[in-house]
Amino acid sequence: MSGAPVLEGWRHVSSGKVRELYVPSTPSDVDELLLVASDRVSAYDFALEPPIPGKGELLTRLSRFWFTQLADVPNHLIAPSAGGTPVPASVAARSMHVMPLDMFPVECVVRGYLVGSGWAEYQESGSVCGVELPAGLSNGDRLPEPIYTPAYKAPQGEHDENISFEQTVSLVGAEVAEQLRDLSLRVYSEAAAIALSRGVIIADTKFEFGRDASGQVRIADEVLTSDSSRYWDARSGNRTESFDKQIVRDWLSANWDRTGTPPVLPESIVSRTAERYRELIDRLGA
Repeated sequence: MSGAPVLEGWRHVSSGKVRELYVPSTPSDVDELLLVASDRVSAYDFALEPPIPGKGELLTRLSRFWFTQLADVPNHLIAPSAGGTPVPASVAARSMHVMPLDMFPVECVVRGYLVGSGWAEYQESGSVCGVELPAGLSNGDRLPEPIYTPAYKAPQGEHDENISFEQTVSLVGAEVAEQLRDLSLRVYSEAAAIALSRGVIIADTKFEFGRDASGQVRIADEVLTSDSSRYWDARSGNRTESFDKQIVRDWLSANWDRTGTPPVLPESIVSRTAERYRELIDRLGA
C-alpha cells in the first residue's frame, strides 16, 4: 500500500488492507504505536477502489465505543494521561494511540447466527468449523448458543485458515487457547446484549488478542466494527439489510468471479455502504 500520510513525530512502518501503523520518530519514555484507520475497504482479501468516505473515522469511533462499553476487558489503548508522542490533529479522529503487543496468530471468531460461510458449511455437513449443530436450521437462524470457531491468522497477502480449538492449543498453548476462547465468547455475549437493547443484532464477529510486556492478555486492533462484525437490524426479517460491508460483498459476488483485479465499486454501492456505517453509529449511540 502507498499513500500513507506523513505525520509529525511519527514514522510510518507498515500498511494493512485498511490501517497504517506508525512508531515514534524519536525515542519516547512510553512504549507506543499509532494505528491509523484509512477509508479503504477490503473484501475477499482484496483492497478495493474507491474508498468509503469517512470510513476510517467511523471504524475508530466504533472501536472506541466498544472499548468503553467493555472497560473491564484489558485492551491496548494508551490513556491520554500516559503522555508519549502527541497524536496529530489531522488523524486524531481516525487513530488509536496503543501499546505494542506480542500478538497471537489466532483470529478469534464467534458466531451467534448461522450465516455466510457457516451456512454454506452447515448445508454440506451439519456443522460449522467442526462444531456440530442441530438439524433443521435455516440461513440467518440464531444458534442455540454462540460458538467459537478460530482461524489461523495468515501473513498479509495470504488467506486465513479455519482451525480447530486443538490446533490453537498447538499454536499458543492450552492455557492461552482457553483464555482466548473464553474471553471471545464473553465479549461477544456482552456486546450482543448491549447491541440488541438498541435494536441491532451482532450476528458474528472476530477478535484479536496479544500479550503486553507484563504478560497481560489484551484485546487489540479494531473491536466490533462494521469491518470485523456482521450487524443486522433486529426489527427487520431481511438479513441483507446489514450495517456493515455486506453490501460490498454482495455486489462483488454478483459482478466478479474472484479472479484477477476486482472491479471498481460503483458510486451507489459506496454511498449506500457509508450510509449504513453511519446509521449503525446512530443506532448504537456510539
